[in-house]
Amino acid sequence: MSLSSSFIKPGQTIGIIGGGQLGRMMALSAKEAGFKVIVLEPSKQSPAGQVADEEIVASYHDRNALSELARKSDVITYEFENIDYQSLKWLSEKAYIPQGAELIKITQDRILEKQALTEAGVNVAPYLVIRERIDLEQGIQTIGYPAVLKTARGGYDGKGQFVIKTKEEIEKAAELLEHGPCVLEAWVPFEKEISVVITKGVTNELTCFPIGENLHIQNILHKTIAPARISGEIEEKVHQMAKQIADHLDLVGTLAVELFLTDKQDIFVNELAPRPHNSGHYTIEACNISQFGQHIRAICGWPLQKIQLLCPAIMINILGQHVQPLIEEIPKRSSWSVHLYGKEEAKLNRKMGHITVLTDNIKETSQELKSTNIWSEADERETLLQTSGKMI
Repeated sequence: MSLSSSFIKPGQTIGIIGGGQLGRMMALSAKEAGFKVIVLEPSKQSPAGQVADEEIVASYHDRNALSELARKSDVITYEFENIDYQSLKWLSEKAYIPQGAELIKITQDRILEKQALTEAGVNVAPYLVIRERIDLEQGIQTIGYPAVLKTARGGYDGKGQFVIKTKEEIEKAAELLEHGPCVLEAWVPFEKEISVVITKGVTNELTCFPIGENLHIQNILHKTIAPARISGEIEEKVHQMAKQIADHLDLVGTLAVELFLTDKQDIFVNELAPRPHNSGHYTIEACNISQFGQHIRAICGWPLQKIQLLCPAIMINILGQHVQPLIEEIPKRSSWSVHLYGKEEAKLNRKMGHITVLTDNIKETSQELKSTNIWSEADERETLLQTSGKMI
């Protein structure tokens, strides 16, 4: 392992911190290109560990395990942002981690992330930092109702959030402060949720995947339509915002930027993910290279491919309650690309996999997917959202 080498050759070893489904799909792309893969993950037979050459079973901040990963890897990346920053910074002095540790520090803390986005010159929803109960009471008077209180650290898929609609709900919302500082965000009307996955190489070349249009149900991504049904002007603005963010953060590797588009065509950045993203899964079939393949090229010092959308697509998540009806439907659906992540227990609302359908008719394919009733509860909520309006 060489700290100074930026070109990683086939046959060398990529270390991945995190054993979830993103790590699994990273590992599959790495293996396709001829790399060996080692995964560090606390649980045995994780989704990524199942397809890796070796699995180190230990906590993410176990420095003996991290040292072992450093010894055995020629380059190290990560599949999620909830890694101990100090441990990653310590590891970066012993191993080649082209993404560095600072991006993790920023994106795992909503306060630092909001500050970084503001410094990058992009729009975010009005917000205030809330550290004590009195801050919340005063902040809601400034932000107004409704507003969203979010824990600064640790929240995902809607966890660690509380929508405050009335004064009486402040008491319940304040319980989030027991977990540490929070961010209070304005509740702004939006027309569409969109996202863009970008990748930047070690030589500063930047690529953007087609912008996706997302629908979340109960704060969990339900489906992504690519390309998003937006104007060329909005597409250009989103790409410019993504570039500003990438430049400000000195990005290497992959970054997902989640945004909100209002009916007045204003764009607000909601949050960042310093890795491949659920909304980018469609790229596996719909593009000439997937977000995972492009990420592997970036961290290994390979030239990035120019992105091409081969065909429009719809990606839908498979949660625990969808697995059995999906299996029953597979024999009837030749056009579905099915991805299951190797998780043993299909729990309610747990992400178990996804499907992607390539199509030249998004509306017709959407109706076909609804007709299966696999996602019936999500389809009902989607209809409700479409008829009652959407908010952030």
